[in-house]
Amino acid sequence: MDDLIDDEAHDHDRGLAFDLRRILDRRRALQVLGGAGVAAIVAACGSKKGAGAGTGASSTTTSGAASTITTAIPDETAGPYPGDGSNGPDVLTDSGVVRRDIRSSFGSYSGTAAGVPLTVALTLLALDDGAKPLAGAAVYLWHCDRDGNYSLYTAPDQNYLRGVQVTDADGKVTFTSIYPACYSGRWPHIHFEVYKSLDAATSGGTKLKTSQLALPEDICKVVYATDGYRQSVTNLSQVSLATDNVFSDGWSSELATVAGNVAAGYTATLNVPV
Repeated sequence: MDDLIDDEAHDHDRGLAFDLRRILDRRRALQVLGGAGVAAIVAACGSKKGAGAGTGASSTTTSGAASTITTAIPDETAGPYPGDGSNGPDVLTDSGVVRRDIRSSFGSYSGTAAGVPLTVALTLLALDDGAKPLAGAAVYLWHCDRDGNYSLYTAPDQNYLRGVQVTDADGKVTFTSIYPACYSGRWPHIHFEVYKSLDAATSGGTKLKTSQLALPEDICKVVYATDGYRQSVTNLSQVSLATDNVFSDGWSSELATVAGNVAAGYTATLNVPV
């Protein structure tokens, strides 16, 4: 110990140049350690959740890394109420179906779906073109109303909550709608079909993709606590993403990110690689 003290004391007597070298050496060491610490934190924060861990974030990333998206969104059933002519009514041939706001019925139907406002924003990405935005494609979107009914079927006197939009130069489409119910046996969801063009969508053309968007549990619980969604509270408590007959095999790429509030409404966003 005495030798160490002597050495420290001796070091202090070596002049300004020596002291400056010691300070620089220590700073370099701290920079190295600091960099390692930051790297460790970044690695920990960057760990990905599995299909059953997320509550509202899509697994695909578009923040300047489109080339990392290599898997298409899963194909899912259109269900028994598609309204595309494959099972009864064909709303796609009706004048007025191409619209952004799908809350009201159109044509010979009348009525407006009540519920918490929801904007659905989808971004289509073309996997055969390096996951670049897919412009000029058409999306047909539909879902149930606040009571869990589908227009043209279990609500036969309505054709609301159905519409078609064409993707812009950034591959985006936006629909103005209401938050759908959770009906018995299914997790809250929204259906959509992707077509090569508007003409293909409205003339019975070949579908590029049929899939579904899942809504996150935490937002569903907030919405379903509002007036008009009472039955959804019970139905939601009896189903989970893990037990749902569509999403149980994996839902991370179909789970929308939802932001907003009950008063102003919510926005659900999802990337759709096709």
